[in-house]
Amino acid sequence: MFSQQLIDFGRKPNVIRELSAYAGRRKQEIGPENVFDFSIGSPNVPAPPQVHAAMLDLLTNADPVAIHAYTGASGALETRQAIADSITRRFGHHVDPEGVFVTAGASGALAMALKGLTNPGDEVIIFKPHYMEYLIYTEAYGAVPVVVSTEEGSFQLDPDKLEAAITEKTRVVILNSPNNPAGVVYTADRLRAVTGLMARKQREYGHPIFLLSDEPYRELSYGAEVPWLMDYYDNTLVCYSYSKTLSIPGERMGYLAICRRCACFADVLDACAGAARALGHICASNLYQRVITRCVDVVADVDYYRQNRDLLVSGLEDMGFTCVRPDGAFYLFLKSPTADSMEFCQKAKEYEVMVVPGHDFGVPDYLRVSYCVARETIERSMPAFRKLADFYGLKK
Repeated sequence: MFSQQLIDFGRKPNVIRELSAYAGRRKQEIGPENVFDFSIGSPNVPAPPQVHAAMLDLLTNADPVAIHAYTGASGALETRQAIADSITRRFGHHVDPEGVFVTAGASGALAMALKGLTNPGDEVIIFKPHYMEYLIYTEAYGAVPVVVSTEEGSFQLDPDKLEAAITEKTRVVILNSPNNPAGVVYTADRLRAVTGLMARKQREYGHPIFLLSDEPYRELSYGAEVPWLMDYYDNTLVCYSYSKTLSIPGERMGYLAICRRCACFADVLDACAGAARALGHICASNLYQRVITRCVDVVADVDYYRQNRDLLVSGLEDMGFTCVRPDGAFYLFLKSPTADSMEFCQKAKEYEVMVVPGHDFGVPDYLRVSYCVARETIERSMPAFRKLADFYGLKK
């Protein structure tokens, strides 16, 4: 009667949200100051003042009917033009407004693109560690996820491993830089090698291989260059979110941008539009599209996250923990003192520390610590982490 696959998706635990809910209950029981919740990647930096100013002006002065009306299915032309213009100013003329869809965050863009670009049986290459929902987005449309390891220790891309995994069935490769969960920024050299390999393989196989660049953390970089992949590879679609850039995750605003040089551009455009229609991903919030139009180049306070990173990394390394120093995003990938990070995360809960095991990210011997939290949370958590380090016998 029902789709067993969708029932399974619905019943599959989301460990991040379960941990966040548990932390919420513990805060009520013992006080928020005694709970150290590093589970969820929800920005704690306030939205920039320009966002609030734009909202207030629109609600006060704009036509009260027009700001709540439907836009075009792919978004308001003014917003799509603003996004295309912003990309052109920053990276060159890679995108035209007709190739921009305003979406419900990067997740909406990913789901729409994967639905539009794949047929059942097509393969989608995903590098681990990876955002856990990639597998669901891929499998939901009948495509096959092919998970490829990155370089041990650094989690940089390994072109040789990609070459071993890519086949004639490969239709899409997903890249996520800065990376969730590791905070790694893929280097330009590795990206050139990967995209060069993809270009050779699509010529060999005689069909396009599309690159989905998942970029919700693009602006959250701490000095590392975040290459623009349309510079390297024409068959690129960028999935972007304003959730972190503008600290508005609950407003669900993002876009899908298709490179103007993409092979079969018209078909890709129509396939993505058809996917949006089939999935109901049309007509994003009118009010917030207008806010994005006004704030398209505004960025929240990234330096706050950098300071949090430095405080957390130095504190944990001094205790003997091993981590991958993040160059972007707001996640620290910590080597578990035990082979199974689930065990460590359960022990951490005894000290009211909520961190996410690496299993669903594809790397079970690491764990994710989300540091988009109040500075005081990091400072107060250090004695609890020290107890964990002592329990596992860690030494600097």
